[in-house]
Amino acid sequence: MKSPYVQTFHYSRRTFIGAAAASAFSFNFFPSQVFGANERLQVAGIGVGGKGKGDFDGLAMHGDVVAACDIDSRRLGVAVRKHPQARQFSDYREMLSQLGSKIDAITVSTADHTHAPATMMAMKQGIHVYVQKPLTHTVWEARQLAVMARKKNICTQMGNQGTASDGIREGAEFLQAGGIGSVKEIHAWTNRPVWPQSPQVTARPQKKMELPSYLDWNSFIGPAPMRPYHSCYTPFKWRGWLDYGTGALGDMACHTTNLAFMGCELTQPTTVKSVNTGPRNGETFPAWATVLMKFPKTEKRDAIKFHWYEGRIGNNGQDNRGQKNLPPMDLFLGQTPKKSGLLIVGTDGLMYSPNDYGADWLVHKEGKWLTKNEIEKPSPSLPRNGRGDNGMKEELVQAIRQNNPRIAMSNFDYSGNMTEAILLGNVAMLAGGRFTWDAKNVKTNRADANKLISKVYRKGWGVDPA
Repeated sequence: MKSPYVQTFHYSRRTFIGAAAASAFSFNFFPSQVFGANERLQVAGIGVGGKGKGDFDGLAMHGDVVAACDIDSRRLGVAVRKHPQARQFSDYREMLSQLGSKIDAITVSTADHTHAPATMMAMKQGIHVYVQKPLTHTVWEARQLAVMARKKNICTQMGNQGTASDGIREGAEFLQAGGIGSVKEIHAWTNRPVWPQSPQVTARPQKKMELPSYLDWNSFIGPAPMRPYHSCYTPFKWRGWLDYGTGALGDMACHTTNLAFMGCELTQPTTVKSVNTGPRNGETFPAWATVLMKFPKTEKRDAIKFHWYEGRIGNNGQDNRGQKNLPPMDLFLGQTPKKSGLLIVGTDGLMYSPNDYGADWLVHKEGKWLTKNEIEKPSPSLPRNGRGDNGMKEELVQAIRQNNPRIAMSNFDYSGNMTEAILLGNVAMLAGGRFTWDAKNVKTNRADANKLISKVYRKGWGVDPA
């Protein structure tokens, strides 16, 4: 499990791609040593139903579709209607083995547990990748993907689409310029889970179901231990199951905390603690959880306490829906908490983003709330995109054409670091209590927690160390 520690790259106002590009960022494609100005990318997709179809279609606008893969032949058929020449697969290993040399860029939008195996296999073949959030299923996988991307100079992007908004980049600049002073606390919350998990679901179903003819069950199971088919697992409902998903924290924090990670240049925490977690079981994530992480002081900022809240405290799945798990109400200073959001507390003020993506935010200073259009913002120093989800694909394509992985702002240096930290929260939920985190050696000070940093893979579906 051990891997060499490589310092992750963090975006700052000084280190993105230069002030000139920051003030006039465009998506005109320029020739590079790899792709000519008129040369079309050869693209493919793994997981092309649901959100995956949007990712697949977004990348397909920038090239010719070579192949597509999905465990559900019905969704696969819909996805390739516009691409009759595309070869179709249900097992991504077969697709990459047969056609990997013909693919320039690929989307990976499968269930969480398959992200890393598919992405690693693609990167080893030199394929540039767009991977849906969360980047991986485990902390260790996030480190391996980031290291491999650096080793092979792969252009990468994680699909937390709020990164493309101008608002989040303005907010990050404001924080980095000391707009609310020195940041001391970060509070983020979500009303999720909104899918089946504890307390409604705490054990595998006993009833046997016939496998639908359109479903490749072996490929869905992928790296997880084999179990009989049941409709309670897929589609979408896999998010709450430990073997396949990453729960509410893994699903939403890559969105909700993105502004904090970018603006505060968060690295890795030194301690992680489960503050208040619902009853645990061996199959699904708990019904609610509160996690505290402590990020150490750096040369650029003071130490920061990071609080995460999810679910409803006391939810028993029956007559009692429980209390919304939220930050202390006095922090809202008169604002009404939304279903999800972010509060960043500084020595000179407070920033509040009332949605998951960080595009909209308010600042409380000198006794009153101000919108982002009512405050004095620093000069732009990050590129402007403003194209939403498709803008994320455009950035990746520009990175590929200019042979510069850093152009894609949610590349694996940034998103790998974020995913590592976020998934440590899940480790705390499942292990309970408190542990210290040794980022250099990818381990905690507890044997039981260390078992949750990585996992055992089913034969033929593993992720090798980078």
